[in-house]
Amino acid sequence: MEGYPLDPIAISFGPFQIHWYGLIIMTGIVLGFYIATKEGERLGLEKETFADLLLWALPAAIICARIYYVIFQWDYYSQHPGDIVKVWQGGIAIHGALIGSVVTAVIFARVKDISFWKLADIAAPSIILGQAIGRWGNFMNQEAHGGEVTRSFLEGLYLPDFIINQMYIDGHYYHPTFLYESVWNIVGFIILLLLRRVNLKRGELFLSYVIWYSIGRFFIEGMRTDSLMLTESLRIAQVISLGLIAAAVIIWAVRRLRKDRLPSYNSLSNE
Repeated sequence: MEGYPLDPIAISFGPFQIHWYGLIIMTGIVLGFYIATKEGERLGLEKETFADLLLWALPAAIICARIYYVIFQWDYYSQHPGDIVKVWQGGIAIHGALIGSVVTAVIFARVKDISFWKLADIAAPSIILGQAIGRWGNFMNQEAHGGEVTRSFLEGLYLPDFIINQMYIDGHYYHPTFLYESVWNIVGFIILLLLRRVNLKRGELFLSYVIWYSIGRFFIEGMRTDSLMLTESLRIAQVISLGLIAAAVIIWAVRRLRKDRLPSYNSLSNE
């Protein structure tokens, strides 16, 4: 028997509402910030480094994530401009957030005279963990799901009833692609933590994140029904994922070939 969907609103004070989507996203940000700050201190960065970076990167990420989404949904937003600012209803694209964050981090690193690659390496596990947590915001909004399935299929995945019931939307059950990506990202988080012990060259932990996340995103995106489309047959996220994989592999190879003395991940130098 189908259950009722979970309420997307966590707290209400009269007309003021706090959505689970926002709370879950913030939980991922806070936890990621804590992990990055601790690792940054271990590798010789000042304690305030990631707090200062977050002050600029977070607004840039949110704005760019929303702009990215709105651009590719302009047919709707051009007719409903008042909805553009309603980010609490969903509709932010992680690729847009990554673009905004990376550009901000590059500028921040130059201003602070810190290696961008060092910042990116330290932040990589936090980013993918935040993405894993953030997908549960999509779950609360009943979005970012895949195609139609049966209840027996979902039960065959040994999912708890609250997930199965939340995937019952408008009379049909759907693939919990939010869950698939969340699990993929959690596995990626664990892998990145293990790779810290391998002591890769600086920049390679971040590039490992880009490759791992993009592989998962490419395949999972193909299952979704709400993808942003470049053409009728090309999903934007899949095209970008392939581009990111290729770019990360090329950058990895070129840096290894051009620089014989790249600092290691665990180097305390900020150069």
